[in-house]
Amino acid sequence: MTTAQLSVKREAAATLGRNSGNRAVSLWLWFVALLVFAMVVVGGATRLTESGLSITEWQPLLGAFPPLTEADWMTAFEKYKLIPQYTALNHGMSLEDFKFIYWWEWGHRLLGRLIGVVFALPLVFFWWTGRLDRGTGMKFLGILALGALQGAIGWYMVKSGLSDRIEVSQYRLALHLTTAFMILGLLVWLALDEWPAEPYVTGEIATPLIKRMASIIVAAVLVQVVLGAFVAGLRAGLIYNTWPTMDGQWFPSDYWLNPAYLSFFEGHAAAQFNHRMVAYIVAALVLVQVWLTYRTPVDDRIRLSALWLGGAVVLQAVLGIATLLAHVPLHLGLLHQAGGAVVLALAVVHLYATRRAGIVPRDFSSRGRASA
Repeated sequence: MTTAQLSVKREAAATLGRNSGNRAVSLWLWFVALLVFAMVVVGGATRLTESGLSITEWQPLLGAFPPLTEADWMTAFEKYKLIPQYTALNHGMSLEDFKFIYWWEWGHRLLGRLIGVVFALPLVFFWWTGRLDRGTGMKFLGILALGALQGAIGWYMVKSGLSDRIEVSQYRLALHLTTAFMILGLLVWLALDEWPAEPYVTGEIATPLIKRMASIIVAAVLVQVVLGAFVAGLRAGLIYNTWPTMDGQWFPSDYWLNPAYLSFFEGHAAAQFNHRMVAYIVAALVLVQVWLTYRTPVDDRIRLSALWLGGAVVLQAVLGIATLLAHVPLHLGLLHQAGGAVVLALAVVHLYATRRAGIVPRDFSSRGRASA
């Protein structure tokens, strides 16, 4: 590309930056993403404090109000006493102890309702005032529908622990957590897409290999989220609390169950081993991506997002090891779950950069967006 051509492209990009994007819409999406991040952390606290089964009914509207009188508290407590978890884990607990676990679960559900309101009402406003690009409104409706489905999945998960189990099904927990991470990733992508475009273009686009690697990293992180959910659901972090080996074994002797295919979903040793191995794979992929972006002349946004992602993955690995060695204390467990959400968000940011940063506009839509 000649200097004159690049100058023309940069002038076009400046016009593009002035005319495209909607800062208010983007900030709203970032705020909702922050609330979803908080929801992931509070959900982790609810699980680690064994609070998730304290509310034995699903009342989408009336459930927004906690017990208001002592009689209401006793009614809720008596309902909790009817489920297996109370008999097996909390038999004889006091009303005050019950209130502690109840408030965690109630707060988790209330935050879910708040996210729905904070997403739905501004969406109506932005749509009504014509601030949304053509087609984006339907994307946002899809996110809203996925959020509503997530609420139903949450109850589907809780229900699995109310009759024959003392904890929720690891399958349903994996579904619930993975859906939350998917919502977070979609919100981050849309928030980036709505932000006014940068008023410059370098022309230093990502290579096909870097683009493919960015997609693979996002997929690998989501796989790791699923595996982490199985570790959490099976309480598999409470065994083999050594590193780098598993009590002196590189491959646990009790990995396989009978039948063998159940090992991947119901084996405690298998769940932890799989989570460890995929963690190494994610770290390797990200570090290779950092190397690729530094040896290739790409836009700084691509390179920096890869570097931030690399730092987050290394920190997350350290947190994971520390959490395991300490037998999953509450504070480290929450930091590790929060770290997973940060890693996914940064992986999406990097993927977005590989698809958008440095791309020279070829044509313009009604708002002047570049097509890529």
